[in-house]
Amino acid sequence: MHSPAITHLLQAWTEGDRNALNELTPLLYEELHRLAERCMRGESTGHTLQTTALVHEAYERLVGVDLPWRNRAHFLGMAAQIMRRILVDHARRRNSLKRGVDYSRVSLDEALEIALDTDEVVLDLDAALAKLSRFDELKSRILEMRFFGGLTYEEAAGALEISTSELDRELRLAKAWLRHQLEAA
Repeated sequence: MHSPAITHLLQAWTEGDRNALNELTPLLYEELHRLAERCMRGESTGHTLQTTALVHEAYERLVGVDLPWRNRAHFLGMAAQIMRRILVDHARRRNSLKRGVDYSRVSLDEALEIALDTDEVVLDLDAALAKLSRFDELKSRILEMRFFGGLTYEEAAGALEISTSELDRELRLAKAWLRHQLEAA
């Protein structure tokens, strides 16, 4: 289904139309599955959080959010944020079981390709994004959407209501900042 139809259904659902949610559910689930597959693409085969579990958890959290959904891009942006939280929470739980294990360094390319097969990478990225958001929320959200949510340039730009050229410019600066942070760690 095209973006305008999803946007219309999201807005109808926001206004209390339960039938809109029934129509939306398979569409939203498909969108979430696409995002989760992108997000989990770099995972090792033994990763304990599977794509389907990420989709289920994200869906449950998203339908529980009381937001006036503006459009499909807004939904995808929120989905990226929620998937990041799920992955970080999962990594924290697993990491708490492995106290005493040394943290390993990762290159920026490894981190930005979301090679999330180690909990330390997820936690390091989350800490860096939290630090970045304190002084530049836009750059932090762009990184979150692109690398935790797997949104395309167009989807992320739409969710943030900026042009793709502005997104590209901000993303390049955000990557440079992140590279510096990861190398300093």
